[in-house]
Amino acid sequence: MRDVARNAGVSVSAVSLVVNGKAGVSPEIRERVWEVISELGYRAATPTDKGVMDAVALLIENSSMPIIFDAFYGEVIRGFQTEAQRLGYQVMLTTFDRAAEDLDELRSGLASSVKGVVIANDGDITPRMIGQLQSMQTPLVLIENHILNQKIPAVLGDNFMAGYTITKYVLDLGHRSIAVLRGPEKYSSLVDRLRGILAATGEIGIVIPPGRMPHPISGNPHKGYIQMREILEQPEHPTAVIAISDKTALGAMDALKEAGLRMPGDISIVSIDDISESAFSRPPLTTMRIPKYDMGVVAMQKLHRLISGESEIPVQSIVYSDLIIRESSRKLNATAS
Repeated sequence: MRDVARNAGVSVSAVSLVVNGKAGVSPEIRERVWEVISELGYRAATPTDKGVMDAVALLIENSSMPIIFDAFYGEVIRGFQTEAQRLGYQVMLTTFDRAAEDLDELRSGLASSVKGVVIANDGDITPRMIGQLQSMQTPLVLIENHILNQKIPAVLGDNFMAGYTITKYVLDLGHRSIAVLRGPEKYSSLVDRLRGILAATGEIGIVIPPGRMPHPISGNPHKGYIQMREILEQPEHPTAVIAISDKTALGAMDALKEAGLRMPGDISIVSIDDISESAFSRPPLTTMRIPKYDMGVVAMQKLHRLISGESEIPVQSIVYSDLIIRESSRKLNATAS
């Protein structure tokens, strides 16, 4: 609706009134809104014979913060919801807490209420649970998750290459004393990023000592801050830090500032994701941009084709990342190295 409102020069509420057939807008505005909908190739959501729009579910693990406000998955959700609305579906956003909720109850509820399900991320949503959800015989698509030997359509960031590319960038700047802020191993996307980081350092014979790769405290939203404090307690500091995600990097930057260290003067820091906050941090964060919004859009398109009975080969679709160079990293001169 935002796209239509912007192109028609009206408010989102006016577009809502038009597509829902309600009064409150002039005939001229109503005509203009329908013209823009047609020009953009959109169609208004159409109810089923029972007067209720078809629904699709976006399932994601419960987290320490409302998922709609999560910097990464908030964008995935926005892309998914926008495309779902364009295709005529309403979205049921569902979070799942394995420790507190019953999977059979969730499966029963989804099977009776939605036309298809997208599962975003893995973590507490294990391969075994996904196998149980498959028994619903409901179209299923994965985001940032894949299961070995299971042919489930999936949309992934190129996480291995993102880790590899950001590390090559750091190495090309002359850094050899490197620390890595890793993520919880239950997330396959973060494991793939770490593999890329280690592949790049391994190519030139750098072995990162365990003390420079502290384990995260799972479930702690301040884990980047805590990991960075652990590294700074050691006698020698690295010249560069590679964080597994922007949220981790932002926490680490707080720890560096608290310790009186300058970025990038004393320590360069880089990351992966390019959440919106990263461009406005101090200093702005060098990072790999993962197209989060596009992941949601592509996943909904795949799900729609499955729901519609169209031919859909079960492939892993990779969305490419881009290096975004900002002010948190610098070239290391020969003396410093």
